[in-house]
Amino acid sequence: MPVERLRKRADFLGVATGLRAAAAAFVLQARARPDTGSSRVGFTVSKKVGNAVERNRVRRRLREVVRLSDAERLRLGNDYVLVGRRPALDLPFARLIEDFSRALDHVHRQRQTSRRPAAYRGGDQAEVSPTGDQKTS
Repeated sequence: MPVERLRKRADFLGVATGLRAAAAAFVLQARARPDTGSSRVGFTVSKKVGNAVERNRVRRRLREVVRLSDAERLRLGNDYVLVGRRPALDLPFARLIEDFSRALDHVHRQRQTSRRPAAYRGGDQAEVSPTGDQKTS
């Protein structure tokens, strides 16, 4: 199944609330959607990175990294955003591909072992009595 592009601001903002993995040349953000459609990828590069020519070069390099990566590694029903950083201009392309692979693994591992307390996940919540005993509701 082909990888689609994220284009709407609301989608980018939604992914920004999800999991993230930092690399030298980019930050990978990821978020699971309720549907199981094809994976979607968005790219963003701020003006801090450089002028329009440099930002577009970073964006093109990141798009190529995603295109060359194994599409099977991008999970169905997930949205991904790559936030480009200035080092993406100078790093060797092979390093970008390695970093992307490592960042994907990191994000997928985070999803399996969420560090959020059960109260935030909607799981079992423990009540503490005045005596300090915990009881599960």
